[in-house]
Amino acid sequence: MNGKVEARLASLGIALPEAPNPVANYVASVLAGNLLFISGQISKAADGSVAKGRLGAGLTIEQGRDAARLSALAILAQAKAAVGDLDRIEQVVKLTGFVNATPEFVDHPQVINGASDLMVEVLGDKGRHTRAAVGVSSLPMGCAVEVDAILLIGP
Repeated sequence: MNGKVEARLASLGIALPEAPNPVANYVASVLAGNLLFISGQISKAADGSVAKGRLGAGLTIEQGRDAARLSALAILAQAKAAVGDLDRIEQVVKLTGFVNATPEFVDHPQVINGASDLMVEVLGDKGRHTRAAVGVSSLPMGCAVEVDAILLIGP
């Protein structure tokens, strides 16, 4: 355990997964100055299973929130892999959430709250961020949610 953030994860009973490898021609993250850009992370659990489906066609908002939470955990895993210590996160600047949804589904913000809530739960005020929640017609591997992030990193 490195520090306060990992201690907080442990106190919440949350195990940080291994950072997933990219599945195409891109990198998982790029540190540009003090901003860490993290590529979209799909709703994939630590055991490798993917939370699949479409909101508005079988998946409930709660299941969508759980999927968004998985994406947020993968973002934290990528941040740790990129900078070594989650305590270096000074601020979650922005999350962009993509929800696999039917055209009639309109509760994208409630789904992406799963990712937003996790960031605040784990990082406190440093986890508060700007955000977009967007509905899309499909996502990689049929997953329910994908989230990318911009993080401010300190020394």
